[in-house]
Amino acid sequence: MLRILVVLFVVVFGIELWGLIAVGSLIGGWNTVFLVILTGLFGAWMAKQQGIQVFRMVQFQLARGQMPTETLIDGVLVLIGGLLLLLPGFISDVIGLIFLIPYTRMILRHLLKRWLWSLISSGRIQLFFRR
Repeated sequence: MLRILVVLFVVVFGIELWGLIAVGSLIGGWNTVFLVILTGLFGAWMAKQQGIQVFRMVQFQLARGQMPTETLIDGVLVLIGGLLLLLPGFISDVIGLIFLIPYTRMILRHLLKRWLWSLISSGRIQLFFRR
């Protein structure tokens, strides 16, 4: 498992570096640096806005006595999207935006729930309930 993570880490950052060099050769080095900083700032702002919205929805659902399961999944997706937008690189920025936009996040949430339920039903993840 550790080998896979190391290879994934190296490959992802290699692709990000390649993307930064390619964009830098097209628009110039300083413009690329400015664009990376701008996407980082925009990502932090958008993650904050979406995080506040998710937090308020969790509070609202808890106040009504509802279990905020889907909203908590949204919170995890917003956190991942915000982290991806703070990383330098354009590919991680695009993926981070996909995680932060509410419509695409809804699709990701649905796919994540289906994947988790398949893991639970196959027995690879076990749930324990105590009474």
